[in-house]
Amino acid sequence: MSDHARDDGRAQPYVLRHEQGLARRLSLWRDAQLARQALRDAGEPGLVLDLPSGSGRFWPVLAEHANRVILAAAPSWDTLDIAQAQSCVDVRERIRTFQSSASSIDLSANSVDCIFCMRLFHHVADSDKRRAILEEFYRVTRDTAIVALWVDGNIKAWRRKRLEGHKRTLDGTPEVRNRFVVCRAQIEAEFIEAGFRIVGHHDFLPGYAMWRVYVLRKRG
Repeated sequence: MSDHARDDGRAQPYVLRHEQGLARRLSLWRDAQLARQALRDAGEPGLVLDLPSGSGRFWPVLAEHANRVILAAAPSWDTLDIAQAQSCVDVRERIRTFQSSASSIDLSANSVDCIFCMRLFHHVADSDKRRAILEEFYRVTRDTAIVALWVDGNIKAWRRKRLEGHKRTLDGTPEVRNRFVVCRAQIEAEFIEAGFRIVGHHDFLPGYAMWRVYVLRKRG
């Protein structure tokens, strides 16, 4: 048991939401496939920071590379405790966890080969906040970053935009959102402004799904 108190009531539903049902299992399989492709594009980095690590769903994929050292960070120790508890022993022994936020990473400059960020940017609507995170990624990684988010230019994004204009709460106010679609041209410009070049990208379902994984490399 960790010295840090767990909050299973908050974190466990997150884990369950991402594991139930055939469609979800297929989605997890595709997510893992995209992660493997991105890691190959990044040159199979040896020292990776998974941030934020969430439920640890990508730890088995990261651990497939036998010589890889894996750091995992999240703002909450509760989240890290639960991620460790649900991981198999072989994977758990490969992970070194610490508490940290993406906007202020508790590591020195050029500390890791790659920052692996699969579940953050689609929750960040503000471009200034995204830029601040990307600048912190640029500081901490010595080579690459893998970033996933929702982008426009596909059927799902078009449908979502149409529906958002009609959604209202019971009192008639617009529905509060916590996940956002970003214009591809805008986010790619933000990557460049932060000092990265785009190595490539992989789409969950090209032309249909919003989910896109970018592989970025520091310029210079």
